[in-house]
Amino acid sequence: MRALLGNLSDADIRLLRIFMAVVEAGGLSAAELELNIGRSTISRHLKDLEIRLGMTLCRRGRGGFSMTQEGLQIYEYAQRLITSIEEFRHQVNDMHRTLQGQLSIAMFDKTVSNPECQVPAAINRFISQAPEVQIDIHVVPVNLIEKGVLDGRYHVGVIPTHRPSSSLQYIPLFGEQMYLYCGEGHPLFERADTASPDEIRRQRYAGLSFHSPNMETTRQHDLQKSAVANDQEGIATLISSGAYIGFLPDHYAERFIRFGKMRRLEQGGFHYHCDFAALYRKSPAPTRLVREFLSALEECHGHPVSG
Repeated sequence: MRALLGNLSDADIRLLRIFMAVVEAGGLSAAELELNIGRSTISRHLKDLEIRLGMTLCRRGRGGFSMTQEGLQIYEYAQRLITSIEEFRHQVNDMHRTLQGQLSIAMFDKTVSNPECQVPAAINRFISQAPEVQIDIHVVPVNLIEKGVLDGRYHVGVIPTHRPSSSLQYIPLFGEQMYLYCGEGHPLFERADTASPDEIRRQRYAGLSFHSPNMETTRQHDLQKSAVANDQEGIATLISSGAYIGFLPDHYAERFIRFGKMRRLEQGGFHYHCDFAALYRKSPAPTRLVREFLSALEECHGHPVSG
């Protein structure tokens, strides 16, 4: 480890980025497309990094890909290092007129079909002003978005608001309406508009697996989870099986309803409203690049630009 720390070069950083890409892809084969290099070359780079560090980072071969304990720690340290490098680049860019570098945005899934969501318009506005900036979008669960923004992995998050953190700043953006649905083949499908609230509560219910407005509504309506998913796509899959009921955004469920694959459960007031917000770290203060994107978000969603 001392050899690498004593002489950290661009080549070492490149090896660390390759290692991170392999970890995030879940193996060498899956990382080939992401890195656009062959598996044998990736394997050689990993071996070079292991020699530089003096430790085994992962096991690869016929038994599959797995991380060592040392590899998990190095991955965590590498994330911090790359985040620090990006923050340095942003700070330097703040000293110049042109905006360059990378903007990392984390979003909760199934928002782009919401007509109230103007994030794509904000990206268009931002990139017209900063054409050299690389946009990096991650679609992940709410809890991972918050954690990622706090630790600096993401510059901006877009999530349904639920419990605010004192370390984060929030900008209201848009809303969406959530309704309870059942899929084709479900026992209530043919009488979705007349089934009683008690009948609905007795059905197998699929909910999100993390703290969110969905979880709060589940408790309020006394729905008992029989299955969980970490995103709306998972909930839609469970509903489509015909074995579960679950909440979905109306704009996302609309296409399933149009093709006769889902129906809304009308009785009992099983619905709730979600408000979405952009969030970013209070400290350190956002760089000029991040501030410009936040301004674009506020403008496109019809909110006054923060000072």
